[in-house]
Amino acid sequence: PGDCFEPVRARLRKDGSRLRSGGADFLAYHLIDSVIDGYFPLLERLGERLEDLENVVIDHPSRAVVAQIHDIKRELLLIRRAVWPLREAINSLVREELPMITPETRIFLRDCYDHCVQIIDLVESYRELGSGLMDVYLSNVSNRMNEVMKVLTIITTIFVPLTFVAGVYGMNFNPEKSPWNMPELNAYWGYPMAMVAM
Repeated sequence: PGDCFEPVRARLRKDGSRLRSGGADFLAYHLIDSVIDGYFPLLERLGERLEDLENVVIDHPSRAVVAQIHDIKRELLLIRRAVWPLREAINSLVREELPMITPETRIFLRDCYDHCVQIIDLVESYRELGSGLMDVYLSNVSNRMNEVMKVLTIITTIFVPLTFVAGVYGMNFNPEKSPWNMPELNAYWGYPMAMVAM
């Protein structure tokens, strides 16, 4: 109970249903169709999660969001690995003339094939959306780091010249030995002038 075959069981229980009067190929089509239709609600939930994560990545990027994006991409890859062989199997059932599959059922199997292609397209578009979200996250982190670097650059620009002047006057040359050894150290306004220059 509760699996993807429940609609098939319900049709089988109903008197006069076409499924009960059809052959084994028609039953196989219904089972395959139920499996394929079971992927759509799962993909819809993953798409909604990606949309929610898109808002979070833009407003509040964090490492937890990156982990969630990786989880979704991993789930999408798992779905792709499950659906790709199913698509190939259905394609071979549609292409090849098999005695146990009637032409009427082959038409329904084409519909299953189209749904498989649609699922793979959805998976690929969601994976691209996940990759785009990763790019947005990395861009946001880079922008924040650029803002921090800008502040640090401004602070450095202010303090490097001050550090240079303080380093020059911290050398303590003796002006009595040579007139070139910082004569401003003996000047009456030497300290205020150094502070103004700084």
